[in-house]
Amino acid sequence: MTSKPVELPRDLASAYVALLAEREALQAERDVAVADAANWRAEAANAQAMLSDTEARIAYLELRIEKLKRELYGQRSERTARLIEQLELELEDLVTSATEDELAAQAAQAAAAKTQKVRPFTRKRPVRKPWPDDIEHERVVIDPPTACACCGGSRLSKLGEDVTETLEEIPRRFKLIETVREKFTCRDCEKITQPPAPFHATPRGFIGPRLLATILFDKFGMHAPLNRQSARFKAEGIDLPLSTLADQVGHGTFAVMPLFQLIERHVLAAERLHGDDTTIRILAKGKCATGRIWNYTRDDRPFAGPAPPAAIYYASSDRRGERPQKHLAGYAGILQCDCYSGFVPLFDPQRKEQPITPAFCYAHARRGFFELADIAKKARDGKKGKPISPIALEAVRRLDALFEIERAINGKTAAERRAVRQEKSKPLLDDMHAWLLRERDTLSRSSEVLKPINYMLRRWADFARFIDDGRICLSNNAAERALRGIALGRRNWTFAGSLRGADRAAVMLTLITTARLNDIDPKAWLADVLARIADLPASRLHELLPWQWKKLRDADQPVDQQTA
Repeated sequence: MTSKPVELPRDLASAYVALLAEREALQAERDVAVADAANWRAEAANAQAMLSDTEARIAYLELRIEKLKRELYGQRSERTARLIEQLELELEDLVTSATEDELAAQAAQAAAAKTQKVRPFTRKRPVRKPWPDDIEHERVVIDPPTACACCGGSRLSKLGEDVTETLEEIPRRFKLIETVREKFTCRDCEKITQPPAPFHATPRGFIGPRLLATILFDKFGMHAPLNRQSARFKAEGIDLPLSTLADQVGHGTFAVMPLFQLIERHVLAAERLHGDDTTIRILAKGKCATGRIWNYTRDDRPFAGPAPPAAIYYASSDRRGERPQKHLAGYAGILQCDCYSGFVPLFDPQRKEQPITPAFCYAHARRGFFELADIAKKARDGKKGKPISPIALEAVRRLDALFEIERAINGKTAAERRAVRQEKSKPLLDDMHAWLLRERDTLSRSSEVLKPINYMLRRWADFARFIDDGRICLSNNAAERALRGIALGRRNWTFAGSLRGADRAAVMLTLITTARLNDIDPKAWLADVLARIADLPASRLHELLPWQWKKLRDADQPVDQQTA
């Protein structure tokens, strides 16, 4: 607050005192302004941190909802095929941003700590799951004080302790197992006696079953090529050249071939199969040809079937129709698939074997309509995009109504599913059939929506078969899910070195996918299989099948471990 000119002192001493008072008043005003600014910055940082935390929590809850829906109803629609992966990426970014904003709020709080006007903000993090029981523990005790920090006395008595848990990583450990077989000689007959050599997963016992399972699973399950595995082993102090790893992979795939044949027999004995294929690149004569990986999945869980799920894979250098005809030469059940022409001879009533019954995929049919009714894509394209087709939009709405009914009956028995479909789905399907016929008559030959309409109408009996058979699913998503890992992983390994290499991949994918379908850790199962398969007689080989292995493993565990 400044003095008026008439109040200024006349003498020098009084003027000096007045000047000091004026400076102190200005400094006090500056301090208040700085404190207020610090408080405002702290409040703004707290508000930003709270906003980031709220966004991260919303993303986390959305992810949980989608996962629960998927567990309850299965895969939902064409657009949500990768929704969970997208939500996980979004959650990763939002949680990272929320943590950064929380640290910024704490820093702003520290700057405004003198005023004590802003409460610090701390994020509420999800409750951490307990660590595994078999995790390695290391106890580090900080040296206690030798004297009291207050009075300097040395008579200290322990009251308790606070423990802070920190998860740390140690490099992967390797051990060399030396198996000693002592020789003995008989003093009477001088005959030499020695225990028989133990079984090794590979010749000469160079690679143990657990390590071989890791190599196989990383290559075929996690899509890590052998050259990258070799580089990682070398970084960890173990020299395993590419040629050595390739040799071990050959031994491993040869050893598990009997299990592949058992799974193949189990899959092809199904009443209903899902079939699909995807492209892979195969190196041939200095260039890459476009080959195929074929998948046939047996999954009776949607209609409460008792048979365990399993999947079989085959590789081929092309997509000629003779490939699936060879794969399914002895099959005579229901095949859920797209309308690929190579399957058509399998449906021929004059087929030498009993003809296969087709059940076409509504997800494929919906895709043709959806591409013409994708509102989000049209909005992104702007003026360059084509207008949305009202007929395609209505077709998508009608198909989604059928899928909604299917989600409610997923997991019920075939009889229950058929009853609900007769009551609810049949009227909708009949109405859609009549509507498609009416709309087709009004369209010109150049209309884009005519193609997906004819795609369904020309095969209507096979599309409508699910109404009278509760075993049939509305979509072929079981096979598409089994092929998704290949579509994601082929960017890592680029191509198969040969057709035989693609065949090896098909064998290992069969085992790994079947283990996953039965909720089994593929690497742990492979390690046990490789350790035991040579000692088991052929009559007991079925004990190593994933579902039998899991049943026997659960039976061997104590009751308290099963209920834990």
